[in-house]
Amino acid sequence: MTDQQRLKQSQSVYWASGIVSICGIIFEVLFGALGSYILGDGVKQYTLTISLFLTGMGIGAYISEKITKQLILSFIWIEYGVGLIGGFSAFLLFGVTAYLPEGTDALFLYGVTLVVGTLTGLELPVLIRKASEIGVALRKSTAKVLFSDYAGGLIGGLLFLFLLRPYFGLVKTAFIVAAVNIAVAIWIAVKFRHELKRFAFHFGAGVGFFVLILIGILFGEEAAFHFEQKLYKDPIVYSEQTPYQNIVLTREEGDTRLYLDGQLQFSSIDEHRYHETLVHPVMAAAGKQERVLVLGGGDGLAVRELLKYQETKEITLVDLDPAVVQLANEHHLLTGLNQHSLQNKKVRVLHQDAFQFMKQAHGFYDVIIVDLPDPNNESLNKLYTIEFYSLLRNHLAADGAMAVQATSPVFAPEVYWTIDHTIAAAGLKTANLHVDIPSFGGWGFVLASRQPISLDRLPIIEQTRYLSTELLPSLGRFGKDEDSLIEGENGQLIELRPNTLIRPNLIEMYEKSWRYY
Repeated sequence: MTDQQRLKQSQSVYWASGIVSICGIIFEVLFGALGSYILGDGVKQYTLTISLFLTGMGIGAYISEKITKQLILSFIWIEYGVGLIGGFSAFLLFGVTAYLPEGTDALFLYGVTLVVGTLTGLELPVLIRKASEIGVALRKSTAKVLFSDYAGGLIGGLLFLFLLRPYFGLVKTAFIVAAVNIAVAIWIAVKFRHELKRFAFHFGAGVGFFVLILIGILFGEEAAFHFEQKLYKDPIVYSEQTPYQNIVLTREEGDTRLYLDGQLQFSSIDEHRYHETLVHPVMAAAGKQERVLVLGGGDGLAVRELLKYQETKEITLVDLDPAVVQLANEHHLLTGLNQHSLQNKKVRVLHQDAFQFMKQAHGFYDVIIVDLPDPNNESLNKLYTIEFYSLLRNHLAADGAMAVQATSPVFAPEVYWTIDHTIAAAGLKTANLHVDIPSFGGWGFVLASRQPISLDRLPIIEQTRYLSTELLPSLGRFGKDEDSLIEGENGQLIELRPNTLIRPNLIEMYEKSWRYY
């Protein structure tokens, strides 16, 4: 073999290592994203999947010692394995979640993560040996292959974050990356065909696998949609994966439901109970209602209630995901509910992280309404901390009032009262409300102000379907199993600590509280 031929072959090895490392890191973070979406608790799932993937890579590196011959053939079939298993991973996970018993989905995901990690761990040692076999010094070949791998890892992470996940979704992304793995294997097979005894067979197998993955790219997402339908009670009429979350809208016999990352946000049958309780007590508690801030609430339903107040001059709504607001403004099922509220001239919509918005905010608000999803992951947890509530306090008018949706005091009493304790620790006086919402169950809210709030003195003056002045005080009475004095398994009272950025105790508490529901 001439020096020119060696150079070309070594360059092929380096290019292959860089490309497959891009694929490897994408699969690694893809599995974490799948775990976060299907199983919940993003920190836990990313920690487990990344740990399992790296463990698999270690196992693969150990096994690679046994591969000393037919290095190119081994690499080709390793890539075929990564492509087939990784490519179908997301598609099959939705099927497993829809049809098999609870817990099977976690075992499936963790098993796939470990297997793909093991195959990925085989890649580099095989390529390094091949580069050395070609005639490149071992030290040089190792350095170049590792450089290609690490550089490829950065590119893979950026591609997943800014291109693949937001524009292609999880299922199609898996198939696209798998196609790249198999394409690299086919390319290497052609480049080193003189080393393959049954080139036609190995090449043909790769082409067949590539066609199978291509079918997955074209039709896999549609098939997975039918699996996903099994996860919801009613037929899905709209589904979108945005850079921030998965949006699903369902409709059945007059009941429209919105889900974000699988969590129910409202049912059109009883959402008025939720939004009237969220909005009207805090408006009654505030000295003025001219300037209102809504954090979350991109569906426009809370703003619909706020627009009933003629004295309200300005409503600022901050919702991170533009796709939710666009859906609320354009989809007839939502505009029929929110009455085009977000397009009212009084309303200004901003798409920012609520925490960052409050850090940069100027002036004071008469009313602040926090209508954010439950604190079930690290991103949302920061919006339930002393630090965040302190920012809200600093921008609340002296006679202003704040309302926070605070999950269920029935299903998660520790979580509800920890949120109350956290708001109080930020220096505000609190009052507590809960309401029965058939689609949710018992749901809780926390009112807060610089002055004590008496529910007996809050008049509900605007037109409502559920809430009344006479009813409101009864919403502040909690049953024994919902009370702030929480008993542990041993009968002793549990000490509730405020939730902070440094000690985010709310996530684990939330997961434990909801594990049976």
